[in-house]
Amino acid sequence: MSGKRIPLVAGNWKMYKTIAEARQLVPDLVRGLANVEEVEKVICPPFTALMAVKALLEGTDIGLGAQNMYWESEGAFTGEISSKMVAELCRYVILGHSERRTYFGETDETVNRKVRAALEVGLIPIVCIGETLAENEAGKTQAFITRQVQVGLSGIQLQQTVNGGIPLVIAYEPVWAIGTGKAATGEFANQVVRDLIRPTLSTLFGEEVAHSVRVLYGGSVKAGNAAEFFNQSDIDGALVGGASLKAEEFIGIVKAAVESV
Repeated sequence: MSGKRIPLVAGNWKMYKTIAEARQLVPDLVRGLANVEEVEKVICPPFTALMAVKALLEGTDIGLGAQNMYWESEGAFTGEISSKMVAELCRYVILGHSERRTYFGETDETVNRKVRAALEVGLIPIVCIGETLAENEAGKTQAFITRQVQVGLSGIQLQQTVNGGIPLVIAYEPVWAIGTGKAATGEFANQVVRDLIRPTLSTLFGEEVAHSVRVLYGGSVKAGNAAEFFNQSDIDGALVGGASLKAEEFIGIVKAAVESV
């Protein structure tokens, strides 16, 4: 993990946790992460729990993120949430998760529209990319990952902010490792980030930006295997699914990130 990029560990609760359940979990996370300053922490609960979780995070350094949003700022789009609505509560938003692509028909093109909308209102998008098992076994990882980055980030402007950060995060999540218990190896994931994702970012935005963008790994990350990924040169943290629903596991993952700094 690069010493120049601040590690980030984000918990994606997916469609779990009612407001009452969130109010039980978050205080445990706050206590367990109270003195952890070397790593940025983000929680992404369902929309219904955002306000309750935001209140519980007041006065802490744990950030809040949403799991999705629509690209239009307002309109007759029943059931959707706009970037402006998300920005009232959150700093981060997950976009293009493989479950959104698989179950709800999202494409690289629609992800691109969402990324643009998020950046326009000052949100930091966590843009998810990753190949399926069939694509991986067919040797198509390079072509697939490159296209997802090129199209998903097409036409946007990125530059370093005054504090040296970049308002964009990439999450490499091989689809075959999400929720299956079958994580990629740290070496394989790092190779994808180092040899595919960063060079593509460099082509789009220049080498300095490409080196500064944080790239997370996601896919069956647990406290027990997190260090394998965090000790790699080009992996800057994790987008955590199921393990983020358990305080002890999520805290353990964050502490593993601290040890790798």
